[in-house]
Amino acid sequence: MNIAVRYYSRSGNTKALAEGIAKGAGVSAIPVDQADAQITEPVDVLFIGGALYMYGLDNHLKEYLKTLNKNVVKKAVVFSTSWISKHSIDLIKKALKQKGIPVEDETLYAKNMPDGEQLESAAAFARKYM
Repeated sequence: MNIAVRYYSRSGNTKALAEGIAKGAGVSAIPVDQADAQITEPVDVLFIGGALYMYGLDNHLKEYLKTLNKNVVKKAVVFSTSWISKHSIDLIKKALKQKGIPVEDETLYAKNMPDGEQLESAAAFARKYM
């Protein structure tokens, strides 16, 4: 099974959660604004995450979501961190569905910086999709 983990993080909270997911999946977590973030080979599962900034998604994540292709990404799983709202999950799901990419109903969320227990849960969460 081919799995990818992509995220955008300003504070490091979403990065930590992405790395927990990646650890469980046995892959690397790659920020969407990094040169090698583009998905060019088919993936069975894309874990994609970000947070809410000024009531919306950061432009880096918005632009990255536009590049995704339903012929390359078979299924997406959304994750997020924030201190106040889980709305970023809805925004990411909406963008993926507009691209025709199937999105899992189940998501992963951590309020603020995930602690050790939440990172263990993130790894277990990823393993469910393997």
